[in-house]
Amino acid sequence: MGILDFISKQFIDVIQWTADEPGVLAYRFPMSGMEIQNGAQLVVRETQKAAFFNEGKIADIFGPGTYTLNTQTLPVLTYLKNWDKFFESPFKSDVYFFDTKDQIDRKWGTTQPLTIRDKEYGPIRIRAFGNYSYAVGDVEEFWSRLVGTAERSTSEAIEGQLRGIILTAIGATLGQSNIAFVDMAANQEAFSQKLAEAIAPALGNYGIDIKNFYVQSLSLPEELQRVLDKVSSMNMLGDLNRYAQFQTAESIPLAAENPGGLAGAGAGLGAGLAIGQAMTQGLANAATTAPQVQPVAAQPAEDPIQLLEKLGGLLAKGILTQQEFDTKKAELLSRIK
Repeated sequence: MGILDFISKQFIDVIQWTADEPGVLAYRFPMSGMEIQNGAQLVVRETQKAAFFNEGKIADIFGPGTYTLNTQTLPVLTYLKNWDKFFESPFKSDVYFFDTKDQIDRKWGTTQPLTIRDKEYGPIRIRAFGNYSYAVGDVEEFWSRLVGTAERSTSEAIEGQLRGIILTAIGATLGQSNIAFVDMAANQEAFSQKLAEAIAPALGNYGIDIKNFYVQSLSLPEELQRVLDKVSSMNMLGDLNRYAQFQTAESIPLAAENPGGLAGAGAGLGAGLAIGQAMTQGLANAATTAPQVQPVAAQPAEDPIQLLEKLGGLLAKGILTQQEFDTKKAELLSRIK
């Protein structure tokens, strides 16, 4: 190797980042033992930005294009280094390239349920999941907050940090929200937009622009979902009579699974009707102006033969066992004089 070849390798004529490495957001151009010549070419491709540094601080930033490096194209660096109008000697500077294209289909989700104060149900815990996309916007903030002196920064390396920022912003937003859970779930597009607006400033502090943000799933813990289902069922019933019928319908299959069999079914059925009748009667009494309460006429006992026919139907449907049917049948037949 000749002396001219050796010298030529110490100076850089072209500075560019040609490798398209998926997930790499920032890349430091290798400068070890090398200097940049006056008049060298800087090539910045689409979806890239480049930044020159002076003593650990960003000086000049370049968008896509091809540049000849001189005092005109490096005004900040020229000022900081006190160069004359034309500098002739090579110089040293760290150069970083930044990938500014959208980083798509990034996942976010609550690792633990978030506690919010729902305007209808009070304090509840919810889980939320979705995806988002972002891009490096302010390279100075991004470099100072997330890159530093690293040779490269990847989306994988900052993923945990971004999720933490997102969940903190979501928690603060939901904590101050007066939107009911059912309204969040029913209007996920509008809810996604609201959260995106809340998250944008937090990520902007790190030089990151939110491009899209979607809530794909909102759910309650299993035990709270069961309570909500119960409340929804009661609201759908509409009045006390239907509520009593609902309770009765639920009690029959439950009683059939218990050792009491028909007795359990009768107890559940009677309890449901009694609750419905008592509550209906109480409301009726409160609504009347007369203080007297009229006695409720006793219901006539049902004919034993009709009861036997009903028992036969329950036996045919499998609600009663043969033994339970035979026991009740003997009891009813003993009433017939």
